[in-house]
Amino acid sequence: MQELLKHPYFTKILNAFSDGVLISDGEGHVLWLNTACANFSNKPKSFFIGKSVYLLEELGIFKPSVTKMVIEKQALVSTVQTSEGKDLRFIVTGYPITDEDGKIDCIIAQTKDITEIVHTTNELEETQALLKRYSQEIAKIHYEKNLAGSHFFISHSPIYQAMLNTVDKIAPTDSTVLLSGETGVGKNVIARRIHELSERESEPFIEINCGAIPESLIESELFGYAKGAFTGANKGGKAGLIKLADKGTLFFDEIGELPIHLQAKLLQFLQEKKFLPVGATAYHSANVRIIAATNLELVEEVKKGNFRSDLFYRLNVLPIRVPSLREREEDIAGLLQFHLDKYNKKHKRSCRLTSEAVANLQTYEWPGNIRELENLMERLVIISSGDYIQLEDLPLHMKKEEEPSFHLAHYGKGDSLTDILESVEKDIIGKAYAKFKTTRKTAEQLGITQSLLMRRLKKYNIKLQRDN
Repeated sequence: MQELLKHPYFTKILNAFSDGVLISDGEGHVLWLNTACANFSNKPKSFFIGKSVYLLEELGIFKPSVTKMVIEKQALVSTVQTSEGKDLRFIVTGYPITDEDGKIDCIIAQTKDITEIVHTTNELEETQALLKRYSQEIAKIHYEKNLAGSHFFISHSPIYQAMLNTVDKIAPTDSTVLLSGETGVGKNVIARRIHELSERESEPFIEINCGAIPESLIESELFGYAKGAFTGANKGGKAGLIKLADKGTLFFDEIGELPIHLQAKLLQFLQEKKFLPVGATAYHSANVRIIAATNLELVEEVKKGNFRSDLFYRLNVLPIRVPSLREREEDIAGLLQFHLDKYNKKHKRSCRLTSEAVANLQTYEWPGNIRELENLMERLVIISSGDYIQLEDLPLHMKKEEEPSFHLAHYGKGDSLTDILESVEKDIIGKAYAKFKTTRKTAEQLGITQSLLMRRLKKYNIKLQRDN
């Protein structure tokens, strides 16, 4: 190598390279370097000749030294290198040259300046991130434009607005979402909103109701099956819902109803993005986002052994609770009008709700939530004999009972005023607690402190419920 380095044409060729070239002996002492390599370090060539690459690394000239790495690993090595005091980046490759006995005779280190590429890449990544944010905003604008005239997501209740804000924040991510809430609160509508505000919005949105498919069929429906998997199967096999949702979103409604033996297969898919169709021997893969929903308390189901704890924690990445309709009293009037307009159009009617009917429905508990409200409005539009839906048109169980007036005759003869007042107080507190469910809400509605309410509940032997 020493003789070769003395050849004028050899050194002229290497000096013409824009890449840096540094040649060391087998022990890491610098034999020669070209002009580009010296320029990268901003030091004269004479500074390097004869020095050990171990020393040069200590001085911060090469961080790290690829030549040293080649000596230690006895193999070709590539790494990213920086230069002392400069915002420069290099990709360096060390090539070991061996003699006839396989011993390293010399090492050639080739250095390529990638500083501009790194800066360009960083700028590109920042631009892509900015474009992604703009795309998400545009997707939201389009989504809301498609909902023009719809009151479904127009809310005046703080609890629902907070939930929607959370939904809009997590929608652009690709993380798993677990929606919880009572039956009929609209978890499926929230799931679709998440999909349509995500980057997957142009891909499939596949929904599977785990409680509506027979247990004997749910595995093949979800994972599909191979050719000839069982008697009566399609000859060519069948793609399952997971495969159909590839690149899109798969929504598991009522995930708590999924049979325990299938929970393990779903867990495996969530962890590895691979699944095994019924009767198949080779695993398939699918790129899907998972949204699950339940009206059960999955923590309690885990304790009972009905739901796998590992699957619960895998699903519970982004938990969102959808509030019940009785928690959204401010939104009831708007939802009534929204569904009234929808069913007026469907059934070619022009019905209107009287203010008395609206006021009554705003105090109703709505155990079936939005689904119950929607069904009620369709029923009223269909059966209403006139253009106005009156208070008397409402189902009997929805009509607010009139508060009984006070009559002294209701109380025992000889009862003192104190006895009567305590009886009235007990009745008021008992009814309020039965309606508002928690001591905090009951105390707020009665305008007393929670500690005072607790004393009255104990005094009147009113059984405490478990506060939510």
